Amino acid sequence: MTAPVTKREAEVLELLADHLANAQIATKLHISVRTVESHVAALLRKHGVTDRKQLANLARQHPAETRRRLTGLPTPLTSFVGRVGEQHSVGAAIQRGPLVTLLGPGGVGKTRLATEVAEVVSPMFDNRGGFVDLTSVRGAVAPAVAAVLGVSPQPQQPLVDAITDSLGDRPALLVLDSCEHLLDAVAELVARLLVDCPGTVVLATSRERLRLPGEHIVPVDPLDVQDDATTLFRDRAAAVDPRFSAEPATIVRICARLDGMPLAIELAAARAPALGAQGLLTALDDVLRVLAGARNPDPRHRSLRTVIDWSHHLLPAVEREVFRRLAIFDSPFDLPAATAVAEAGDATTVADLLGHLVDKNLVVYVPQAARWRLLDTVRAYGRQQLAAAGEQAAVRRRHLRWAQTAATALEKRLRGAWRDEFDAVVDDLRAALREVPPSPEHTAHQLARSLGRLVYARGLRQEAIGRYREAAVLATTPADAAADLRAAADCAAVNYRADLAFELLLAAAEKAAQAGDSSTRATMLARAVDLGCRFRARFAVSISDERLRDLQQEAVANAGDPLTTAATSITAAWLQGPPTPNPALAERALAAARDAGDPEILWGAIDTMTSVYERQGELRQAYRLARTGLPLLYELDRDDPRAGATVNSIHHMTALYATVAGDFPAAIEIARTAAADPIAAERLSLASMLVPPLVLTGDFNEAVHHADAMWHAWQASGRAPAGWLWFAAATAALAHGLNEDHDGYRRWRNRMTELAGPQNIFRLRTAGSALFADARMAVHTGDMTDAPTIVEATFADRTGGPRYRVFSFAAAAELAVAAALPDALRYVDAAAKLTAENDWATAC
Repeated sequence: MTAPVTKREAEVLELLADHLANAQIATKLHISVRTVESHVAALLRKHGVTDRKQLANLARQHPAETRRRLTGLPTPLTSFVGRVGEQHSVGAAIQRGPLVTLLGPGGVGKTRLATEVAEVVSPMFDNRGGFVDLTSVRGAVAPAVAAVLGVSPQPQQPLVDAITDSLGDRPALLVLDSCEHLLDAVAELVARLLVDCPGTVVLATSRERLRLPGEHIVPVDPLDVQDDATTLFRDRAAAVDPRFSAEPATIVRICARLDGMPLAIELAAARAPALGAQGLLTALDDVLRVLAGARNPDPRHRSLRTVIDWSHHLLPAVEREVFRRLAIFDSPFDLPAATAVAEAGDATTVADLLGHLVDKNLVVYVPQAARWRLLDTVRAYGRQQLAAAGEQAAVRRRHLRWAQTAATALEKRLRGAWRDEFDAVVDDLRAALREVPPSPEHTAHQLARSLGRLVYARGLRQEAIGRYREAAVLATTPADAAADLRAAADCAAVNYRADLAFELLLAAAEKAAQAGDSSTRATMLARAVDLGCRFRARFAVSISDERLRDLQQEAVANAGDPLTTAATSITAAWLQGPPTPNPALAERALAAARDAGDPEILWGAIDTMTSVYERQGELRQAYRLARTGLPLLYELDRDDPRAGATVNSIHHMTALYATVAGDFPAAIEIARTAAADPIAAERLSLASMLVPPLVLTGDFNEAVHHADAMWHAWQASGRAPAGWLWFAAATAALAHGLNEDHDGYRRWRNRMTELAGPQNIFRLRTAGSALFADARMAVHTGDMTDAPTIVEATFADRTGGPRYRVFSFAAAAELAVAAALPDALRYVDAAAKLTAENDWATAC
């Protein structure tokens, strides 16, 4: 039996008979010369000849072989895209056995694939047999087969006998297309043919298996949305309007929304020229309405709805019921979830029903995850059926209960392996809350609160803020609402949203007052005052000292236990000593915090006292005290939003004080520890910790790597003014400059201007964190032109505190000496006391 020749190879063979060169053949067939060469090589191999002349002789001797077609085989009106792997699989299956079934959902392209394969392999069967479209057949199958084969029975002869006599034992290919509504009748006929006609191969297409012995299944899956699906979309859209164009990413998104289903893609592509790719993507929110109206000869393919209708109509009542209820899921679901939501019996019963729906290609089983899912287009249809059945509200309630149970179970596993399970169900946890009215409801509140904790622990901190605020709206008691608002504030603080955290804390205090909880009210007010004192630069609208004092008085009036007493003591120290805490009150707050024993409160007091030491120029003492906070890291729950800001602050401030005290190895070690911490591993904070000590120890390459990451993270975060990053940026500039990369130096000095924002440009011009890099570069290059200006401005600077002046004073004093400035010794003396707090500065 001669190896099958593809349709394209047959076209090439015909043109070879006319003695055309490869380039001429390529021009006629609109393909590349390389592709022609590939087809010629395949023809030589398949026909067992050695040169083009022999191929041309074969084509002239047997021209009919290139034109004969299987009886009833449809003539495609459009190009065939992709499916190379499936074609090979079907061809191999046909070689192996007498029954091959192309299995897949409606609209996936089974008929078109069967047509292409039959076109290729029918010469293997001397083009005997036929292609039988069973779409419109009801009842018996034999008459449709006999009509295609041209069989008429003898008097008194059963029609099936006439068919088997006609086919006999010679090779024949019988394609039975669209068998799913006639499974029993098709199975009965095929079983007879397999016995009586040993040379016949049956190629069936169906949404469900025939379940006959020896049946070879070839799954027909959706197209790859990154490859064949987009090619198909472009081809069909260009057929409607050759001028059509769209961004590749948008087309990929369209194909992904359509699950890579060829029919859906073709229907969508037909609408694309009128809607535009972006308009089509938006319209696909109502996919069943948009993908309708085609004038396809096959009525099943005129809209996406009719394709799914065909499969849905074949379901028994109980399977229809389960199918529409499962459509409530947004993402793949497991058996317990399906059992809880479908309410169709126990797990065994639901598993059996799921199996039937998978067999009928309305539900997809995902073996790697041991879950089931509905294609998006099928889900949209199922939800319409759910609404039509009047079950939507009841199924949503069951879905909400399941989601709350699942989220609670995941919360209990936060210390173990939970992330993969969370990722699998999070879309459904979100979806369960989407339709809940914004009013108190116990189950929804529990779900929103659990989801807030889970997304926070997963690193989705911005979403966590919204989930906790949502929980506060759904809370059934003021106490619960206060707890949720406090958690939202903690998440905002971790996200460097001090202004939002401030407002959320005040709202939490108000809810605590409604609950009669004076202790919680005092804690929330004290925390708000603390943010207002420490992070005023991060507030979009400034807060007056008077307002902070009023809030402090309220907090003190409601305080009554060691925790609230310690909290209000910390804020009192800040309020009575701006811009740094009052030393005596800071010491008193530290003692109170140690008595209270709460790690968050204790770190707040340590941080307050280190600020006092820093302002007094006692950098080594600030570093020693900050290090006492490191053991607190082991007491803090990384999955609790309350601990997040404290964890960040301990890592950041301890590394900073290690740097300003000159202990660069410790600073780098602390920063690397922070990088491994799931809460503290934030690029802006990490870079500000790592870049300066790396540069000051000469590790320029790694420093530049982290600096670039910091820059991109700042841009992605919204480009809010960030003066706290100036020193990291200045040392990044210095790394480039000392590496003789002067363009890089200038680039980072300009970036400092961007980090400053318009309102801080003047401060930046005199900031020691910026002048430090200028002074060091002047010494490095020997260019003393600006030395007097740099030195004078440095010693006049009072921005940023001693933490940066310890470096800028040392560098400026060195520059004054190197430039032989008249007052050089005076500058050295002026720097001596502060630089004695840092070994690097002392050496400088």
